[in-house]
Amino acid sequence: MNQIGLVGLGVMGRNLAWNLADHGLSVVAYNRELELVDEVLALRPGAITPAADLAALADKLQPPRIILVMITAGRPVDLVLEALAPHLDRGDVVIDGGNSHFLDTRRREAWCAERGLDFVGMGVSGGEEGARHGPSLMPGGTPAAWQRLRPILEAIAARTEAGPCVTHVGPDGAGHFVKMVHNGIEYADMQLIAEAYDVLRRLGHLDPPALAEVFAGFDRGPLESFLIQITARIFTVADPRGDGWLIDQVLDQAGAKGTGRWTVETALELGVAIPSIAAALDARVISSDKAARVAAARLLPAPPPPPDAPPVPPRTELAALVHDALLGAKILAYAQGMALVGAASDRYGWAIDRRELARIWKGGCIIRARLLDRIMRAYERDSALPALTLDPPIGATITEVEPRWRRLVALALSHGIPVPAMSASLAWYDAHRTAELPQNLTQAQRDAFGAHTYRRKDAPGDAVHTDWLG
Repeated sequence: MNQIGLVGLGVMGRNLAWNLADHGLSVVAYNRELELVDEVLALRPGAITPAADLAALADKLQPPRIILVMITAGRPVDLVLEALAPHLDRGDVVIDGGNSHFLDTRRREAWCAERGLDFVGMGVSGGEEGARHGPSLMPGGTPAAWQRLRPILEAIAARTEAGPCVTHVGPDGAGHFVKMVHNGIEYADMQLIAEAYDVLRRLGHLDPPALAEVFAGFDRGPLESFLIQITARIFTVADPRGDGWLIDQVLDQAGAKGTGRWTVETALELGVAIPSIAAALDARVISSDKAARVAAARLLPAPPPPPDAPPVPPRTELAALVHDALLGAKILAYAQGMALVGAASDRYGWAIDRRELARIWKGGCIIRARLLDRIMRAYERDSALPALTLDPPIGATITEVEPRWRRLVALALSHGIPVPAMSASLAWYDAHRTAELPQNLTQAQRDAFGAHTYRRKDAPGDAVHTDWLG
């Protein structure tokens, strides 16, 4: 009898299966395309026991069963769950390790609970390498299910000096919600790095080897992170089909999967502003229309910088400006993500510990970064911190980098170089620190054209209507 079952042997599924086997767990696996099972078995003979169908998989598991599902999110998860349920018993646990929408996870957990089953929506981050050697894991579900799964998940998760990169995030859809926000932050981080690259390339005229050197330098300081590390390495890869560098041959069209869009949609529904993440999503959407951009580039050339535009500084100074803009905007991307987690935790009663999220994101996951140590400390000082910017050390860092961040954004815009995420982050910061915003005029306009009422500063509890246009 096997200790854990696995449904789905794609890239993530097979690597998690091997990770489980490396830690002494006996794994039985099923995949709808049976030829894929043969391929995986041939790669590591004896590591995994195959199952011909879901019934056989359930039969080969010791009770109470634990089954990890690693398949495409959406309807396929429902189909597998419905097919599995007749072969399961009360107390069995089914884990969905894909990128499912958290509302689907809430529905599935309720469906399973009616049948005496535990359903756990679990975020898995780290890509192929993480799944194989140690991902960051974000399980939801009941506390009882967590206690059963904890030894297994702690064994296969990445580890840092702060412990295994897994925690019980919270009940029902909390795990998948947190993974969704993780991916939203990832969108923003990647876009910010892309903007930094674009400014250095177009204003500083840095070639890929010089860019590799700059980003490697960034990685030795407060910007140290997995994404900065791989960026530096990307710039060192030669084009295998000819002279030059491979990065220069990559088509500039980016896709956007569900998690980025869901993050923005959910933030709107919860009333949380996440402009850094939204700008990153918009940038991908704009990039996808290559034909329109090529046509616009011919018809709408960038104007020359105005006479009073700031001059382009020498390469070393430009890199320093980019560094500080990247650091400030990155902090705000994490701040917006954590604010969204806090709002959802309040809405759904999840009691998510954001300090724990920073801890488990320190290793294994795509957004792992030195900055997460500082975020951990911030939530240790105040677990209910309404905004990361209000933590004194983090606020001091933003204040320190703000002047150079502003210079960099102004420099880019004056030369017609789009920096949507850096600009959006700065605009969010300016609005966030402004006690009096111009939405008093917005409210007056709404009342003038639609009698929507407004509230007076001297009597904020009362809704007032005025005939502004009479």
